[in-house]
Amino acid sequence: MSTLNRALTLATLTLAAAVTAQASQIAGASTAAVLGSERSESYVTTKDGVSLYYKDWGPRDGQVVTFSHGWPLSSDSWESQMMFLASKGYRVVAHDRRGHGRSSQPWEGNDMDHYADDLSAILEALDLKDATLIGFSTGGGEVARYIGRHGTGRVKKAVLVASVPPQMLKTDSNPNGVPLEVFDGLRQASLENRSQLYLDIASGPFFGYNRPGATPSQGLIQSFWAQGMQAGHKNTYDSIAAFSATDFREDLEKFDVPTLVIHGDDDQIVPIDTSARASAAIVKDAKLIVYPGAPHGLADTHKDRLNQDLLDFLEK
Repeated sequence: MSTLNRALTLATLTLAAAVTAQASQIAGASTAAVLGSERSESYVTTKDGVSLYYKDWGPRDGQVVTFSHGWPLSSDSWESQMMFLASKGYRVVAHDRRGHGRSSQPWEGNDMDHYADDLSAILEALDLKDATLIGFSTGGGEVARYIGRHGTGRVKKAVLVASVPPQMLKTDSNPNGVPLEVFDGLRQASLENRSQLYLDIASGPFFGYNRPGATPSQGLIQSFWAQGMQAGHKNTYDSIAAFSATDFREDLEKFDVPTLVIHGDDDQIVPIDTSARASAAIVKDAKLIVYPGAPHGLADTHKDRLNQDLLDFLEK
């Protein structure tokens, strides 16, 4: 074969491979589009055009566990739990909420209904079934609203970790909630200097570093700050209302899967009496585990215990 013929043959094969790859991508995108979203490597695009970053770790045939993160963090905040469970054979999936982490920063739609629909988009695009949904803080609200809006057809179990449901804000129907002035203060601090706000939260109540005898970890403080600053300003500002004012009581009443509620009794961010204990009383047959002395950020400060509790619940 001449040099020219060999070159033409190589060019033809290269073109054929490219066409085949493109056709495969189009077919995959078409399948995802039927489910209401578009998927590319590490990203899912929602119906309203928001690009959601996700991690998909562990064996693809493993039992599925999803993680929904807190404010103003990202899926990075779940890395300890994801590494642990993936090493045990679970398929672990976590996404960056809209406006947070590596996802898009839309001006509108920073509310619990959209958060829940975004979680649905991830589950559908990846075709995840029999999943255990785990939510921390704001992410617990996301899980609750997902079940309230989308049901449990794809859900096997649910876990609420230091989560905001049933409702944080003090109202006439929720007299034991947190006063509005607290959240207004968060909003004002965010507008004035959100970088300092995130440092103050991480250095103080989030990890319990403001308690006598506490030994602050600069690594955890800096990680919290870095994740917060990666999020959009408008998105995290709007999210304060989403996690504080949303009433999840009707959503919790729709839970019909085994549910575990975990909370620290020294949580200064989301007080246990108005959250975990109230949620466990609403969800039928929910199991409540209280960590004595644990702060809000127990996924880091008490990660070994949390990892084991999650594994025990998954294996039941």
